[in-house]
Amino acid sequence: MPNTPLWKRILILVICLWGLLAALPNAFYERVEKHNDAASDIAAAEGVATPEQAADLAGWPEIMPSALVHLGLDLRGGAHLLAEVQTADVYAQRIDALWPEVRDALRDLRDQVGSVRRQPSVPGVLRVTVSNADGMAVALAKVKALAQPVVSLTGVGSSDLEITQDGQDIVVQLSEAERSATDNRTMQQSLEIIRRRVDEAGTREPTIQRQGTDRILIQVPGVGSAEELKDIIGTTAKLTFNQVVGRTSDASAAPGARRELLPSSTEKGVFYIVETEAVVGGEELTDAQPAFDQNGRPAVSFRFNPTGARKFGDYTASHIGEPFAIVLDGDVISAPVIQSHIAGGSGIITGNFSVEESTNLAVLLRAGALPAKMTFLEERTIGPELGQDSINAGKVAAIIGMVAVSLFMIASYGLFGIFATAALAINMVLIFACLSTIGATLTLPGIAGIVLTIGMAVDANVLVYERIREELRIHKTTARAIELGYERALSAIIDANLTTLITAGILFFFGAGPVRGFAVTLAIGIVTSVFTAILVTRFIIETWFVWTKPKTIVV
Repeated sequence: MPNTPLWKRILILVICLWGLLAALPNAFYERVEKHNDAASDIAAAEGVATPEQAADLAGWPEIMPSALVHLGLDLRGGAHLLAEVQTADVYAQRIDALWPEVRDALRDLRDQVGSVRRQPSVPGVLRVTVSNADGMAVALAKVKALAQPVVSLTGVGSSDLEITQDGQDIVVQLSEAERSATDNRTMQQSLEIIRRRVDEAGTREPTIQRQGTDRILIQVPGVGSAEELKDIIGTTAKLTFNQVVGRTSDASAAPGARRELLPSSTEKGVFYIVETEAVVGGEELTDAQPAFDQNGRPAVSFRFNPTGARKFGDYTASHIGEPFAIVLDGDVISAPVIQSHIAGGSGIITGNFSVEESTNLAVLLRAGALPAKMTFLEERTIGPELGQDSINAGKVAAIIGMVAVSLFMIASYGLFGIFATAALAINMVLIFACLSTIGATLTLPGIAGIVLTIGMAVDANVLVYERIREELRIHKTTARAIELGYERALSAIIDANLTTLITAGILFFFGAGPVRGFAVTLAIGIVTSVFTAILVTRFIIETWFVWTKPKTIVV
């Protein structure tokens, strides 16, 4: 019978050998995982390794592949959170920040509009009163000039502000188009900051994705509990440096105009009166690291960008001997007295921190502040024992499926069934090799996709073998029957698997979470099963045929 070209046979062998080497690390999962973690830690420490890290690094040969199939939340255990982002808070912040602009714009028209006052209103709505009704038209035009075009594809041609007149009041609020654009920006910013915070904490393969209009799904394998995950991402971490006006123990004290009464997080029953307008904001931080103060207590060192450094330096130079407040999420975490001019834009935050608290605070500050608060609607902790049970159940299902399919093929096709079983084993190896190489995350639905692939993988062999039987019935020679069996079954094999591959693609692009995991393993399984059924089994059969030169075959 005609042999497959030599170059193609070599390529098939190379691919199979690559699959074996790439999948091998998964057979020594814990050892390879420790090796990878040690390599990352040593690289981060610029080549300095502890004895434990050196031992872990030596646990797996450097010349061998070390990529692993990452285990999902349901297999490894970890934390699951579903958070709702309070996007309405951003509307209120935008409108509150707009008031100084409106006031300054109308100040130049005081001879026409009279006095300008802000009236109480619901959050997200700015209501401004002018005392001279005759100047209302001029005032309204001046405020409307503050509006800007909406920066979004859906809001092209729209203004970001909706400005109307209500008697003696000018009412300012965000337009519908700007609210929609703000929602999208807020969600994207929240996703990015959460991802940065989780990455800073050193977790593996988190799932962080948007659900609906204002919700975020967060799944982090390997985290001990949902509370631990909330400690990392559950705070807005909004840091500001504010001027201290006074200190009191009266929680009901009136702070006065443009001032706030904030509690101290380190001194029980103490409240600080601070200026509302911050001297420097946390958004001007460029770095934050856990450190220790001069007394050896845990602290957080920080550094500002050039703009923040200039503001911070100017303020400390002109307020020596005065306290200033370091405010985190509405609590004064420290209120040191300025001893001297702090140039260079760096400093240290002290407080009653533990080492873990100072580390977490540094992570939050480096990642940046969330643009809005989050409410956790669902939180769940999956223990590692449950994940191991899922892995064991998946293994049992895969083994039973493979044994059953193998027995069926051997019973139906004899020696050729054994060839198909060998190709099926190679198929499983290639699936794990591909998953490891692309860094895919394996979930319980993903295992279901692999088990389904086991059943589908032999379909192509069945088509080929049945076609060979038909060719033998019409008295074709053995070699010719095998050749025609593969040639004439090829179109049916491609059609059947192509339609399934299209379905897997649809599941991946329109699905989420576990559905996408199922789609990935199914798609990879389809490709590898076609490769093994058409090329690997033919390679095995041709090799056997050349070695044994049978006059007849039984399929």
